[in-house]
Amino acid sequence: MPTLRLPTVAGQFYEADAEELRAQIKSCFLHKIGPQKLPEVNMHSKPRRIVGLICPHAGYMYSGPVAASAYHELAKDGKPDTVVLMGPNHTGYGSALSMMRQGVWETPLGSVEIDTVLADQIRQEASLIDVDEVAHRYEHSIEVQLPFLQFLFGDAFKIVPICFLMQDYESAVEIGGALEEALDATNSVVITSSDMTHYEPAKRAAEKDQAALKAVMDLDAKRFYETVETQNITACGYAPITALITYANGVCAKAQLLNYHNSGDITGDHSSVVGYAAVSFRK
Repeated sequence: MPTLRLPTVAGQFYEADAEELRAQIKSCFLHKIGPQKLPEVNMHSKPRRIVGLICPHAGYMYSGPVAASAYHELAKDGKPDTVVLMGPNHTGYGSALSMMRQGVWETPLGSVEIDTVLADQIRQEASLIDVDEVAHRYEHSIEVQLPFLQFLFGDAFKIVPICFLMQDYESAVEIGGALEEALDATNSVVITSSDMTHYEPAKRAAEKDQAALKAVMDLDAKRFYETVETQNITACGYAPITALITYANGVCAKAQLLNYHNSGDITGDHSSVVGYAAVSFRK
C-alpha cells in the first residue's frame, strides 16, 4: 500500500469542504491585492517558460491573494508534469533534509501522486536528502500549495515534496545544483514555499524584505542568504529560496517580482505583520 499523507491544516489554513475551498481559492484570485481575475489554464503549452515560483504559505485569508498571483502566471504558462515542492520544516519532526519518494497526498480537492522516478533522480544527485515521511506528516508549508495546483490542473500532475529543517547555505546550493541535473529535459516546475519577515511593523518588514527580494531579482543566492542572516530577516524558507535561486541560475532563468503585500493589508493592523511575496523564474 502506498503511503497516504492526509491533510493536516484543512479547516485551519484553508476550507475543509471541497466546494467551499474552490470558492475560497476563486476569491483569492479575484481579491483586490491579488490578480483580480480568474486564471485561464493552458493545459497544453510546451515548452513552458516558468521553471520556478516563490509562494507564501499562511492561511489563505492572509496570503492567498499573493499566492494566487504566482499561480495565475503558472496557469497561463502551461501544465507541468511534476511540481517539486520545497518548504521549511516548522514542526521539528523528522530528518534535517527530507523528501517523500512514494505515496499520495490528499486534500479536500482530491489526491496527488508522488513522482517516485524524479524523486530518486534528485536523491541520486543530492545524497544529503533523506527519505523520511515523518518530517512531512504535520508540516503545512508544502500542503497549502496543493489546493491551488489542484484548482488549476486537477490530478494531472505529480509532486516531489522536500522539507528543510536544516537551512545552511551549502546544503541549499547543493540541492539547487541537484535540481538542475535531475530536472533537465523534464516538464517540471520548482515551487518554494516561504513567508517573508514575521511580526514586525509593516514599514520595517517591507524594507527588510525588499533588500532580500532585490538579491532574488539579481539571482544572487549568496547575497540573498547573507542579507537574510545579517539583517535578521525571519523568512522561514530562506534555504529553499536559496536552492531555487541556485537552480534558476543554472538554467539561465530570470526572476520577476509578481506581488508583495503583508498581513496588515488584510487585517488593517500594520503594527505587526507577516510579509508575503510571489516571484516567478522564467527561461
